[in-house]
Amino acid sequence: MKKSLKEGQILPEFIADSIAKHQHKTNIGAHQIFLGQVRADLIDEKEVVAIEYTAHEEMAEQIIHEIREETFEKFDLTCMHIYHSLGRVEKGQICLFVFVSSGHRRAANEAIVHLVEAIKERVPIFGKEILEDGSHVWKQNTSLS
Repeated sequence: MKKSLKEGQILPEFIADSIAKHQHKTNIGAHQIFLGQVRADLIDEKEVVAIEYTAHEEMAEQIIHEIREETFEKFDLTCMHIYHSLGRVEKGQICLFVFVSSGHRRAANEAIVHLVEAIKERVPIFGKEILEDGSHVWKQNTSLS
């Protein structure tokens, strides 16, 4: 089972390297990427400065694996990568990286939407939004977040 949870932010270099590794796969005609970034939202007039992510790691990894398998069955994909941060991620940093490849764009486009929604709805990852005054609020995931 491929490990999807990573400590800290997902670095731009990691994302670029993941993309570069696919150049030799000439049966791919489309890539689709989703990057989730920590927003500096205002909550009770206080800015979010970071999110501290925790998870039931074994369960989260198992559910991500199930989502991957379901998605491969549903869409004609060549490959798929899912990475979600654990620990503290500062505002402006990447916390979710989902990358799919396919022979054609439609499968990649539809799969990325399916994956991000499934991750948000099913994976037991919890975010504590850290506010500028040091207080915190537990983040509620919805299909619109």
